Amino acid sequence: MAHDPPSEPDADPAQPCAPGACTCGAPGRAQTVRLEVPLPQAHPRTLGGQRHPIAQAAVPAGTFTMGDSSGDRNRGDGEVPLHPVSLGGFEIDATTVTNAAFAAFVDDTGYRTDAETWGFSAVFHLAVRAPERDVMGPAAGTPWWLGVRGADWAHPGGRASSVDGLDEHPVVHVSWNDATAYCAWAGRRLPSEAQWEYAARGGLDGSKYPWGDDEPDVGGWRANIWQGTFPTRNTLEDGWLTTAPARSLEPNGYGVWQAVGNVWEWCADWFDPGYYTRSPQQDPPGPERGQAKVLRGGSYLCHVSYCNRYRNSARSQNTPDSSMGNAGFRTIT
Repeated sequence: MAHDPPSEPDADPAQPCAPGACTCGAPGRAQTVRLEVPLPQAHPRTLGGQRHPIAQAAVPAGTFTMGDSSGDRNRGDGEVPLHPVSLGGFEIDATTVTNAAFAAFVDDTGYRTDAETWGFSAVFHLAVRAPERDVMGPAAGTPWWLGVRGADWAHPGGRASSVDGLDEHPVVHVSWNDATAYCAWAGRRLPSEAQWEYAARGGLDGSKYPWGDDEPDVGGWRANIWQGTFPTRNTLEDGWLTTAPARSLEPNGYGVWQAVGNVWEWCADWFDPGYYTRSPQQDPPGPERGQAKVLRGGSYLCHVSYCNRYRNSARSQNTPDSSMGNAGFRTIT
C-alpha cells in the first residue's frame, strides 16, 4: 500500500542522539505503542539447539584506537575521546545473521520475537506492505517510521509481505532480547561494542570506513545506504530500497561483510555517551547498567544529510525490546 510521504527532516547530522532516535530515525517501542496493543507475555524459550550456519571471520588479538578520528562525529553520541583498546582474538560472523539462520532457530525452538509478542514493529513508510487497518500511524518525532501490526522478521513490510527469496538477507525486526535468545540457542554471544568496532575496521586503525577513508560512492557504491533525498526519494543507485544480501559488496581486511550500511547491529553493551572517558583499555565490558543497548554500523536508511552514522566509530542506541525494519545482529565466539 502507498502512503503519503512525510515532510523532510531538518538536515542537521550534529544533533544529539536521544534514546531511540538515532537508528536512522528508528523509534523505540514506547514511541509507537498504542493503548489497544496488549502488553507482551512471557516468551516461550525452549532453547538448546546448536545450529549456526554463518561463516566466521578470524579477528586477531591487538590494540586499536577506538572512537572518531575523522571529525564527523555526532554531538551527544559519545564517539570521543579517542582511546587505545586492547582485545584478545575472537571469531565474528562474517555476515549478519540471515533470515535462513533465524528461521532455523525459530523452527527448532518455537521462539516468538518481541515484534510478534507486542503485535507490531516499526516499518519505514516506503517499505510498508500491509492493509490500511494495520498501520498504527507515524512514530513520535520520526513520521517516516510507521507502527505496523503484523510486521515481524518473517513479514518485514507487514502482513502482506514475506521473506520468500530473501534467505540470505539480514534478518530484521529482531530486538536485542531476540538477538540474545538466538545467541543462547547457538552457543554464541553478541560482540561488545569494542569488539564490533575493532572487527569493522578490518585492520585499518583510524580509518573512517571499513575500506579506508574514501566516501562510499567513490569507484562505485561500497555500502548499502540511502541515495537521493531522505526520506522521500531514493534513487536506488546501489540497487536496494531496503536490505541487500548479507554477502554482497566487498568484505573488509578481516573478511567481515557490510559492517556499515545495510542494517544496524545490536551489541552486548548498555549505551552511555560518557563511557569512553572511563572505560578500561583491556577488553572494555561496557557500562554495568543503562536504559538502551548499543547499535552499530548504520543502515540502508543512513544519509549524510540526516544520519551519517555509517562509519566505524558511529554509535546509536535503542531499548532492548525495540524492533525495526533496519536492525539485525551478528554474533561472536
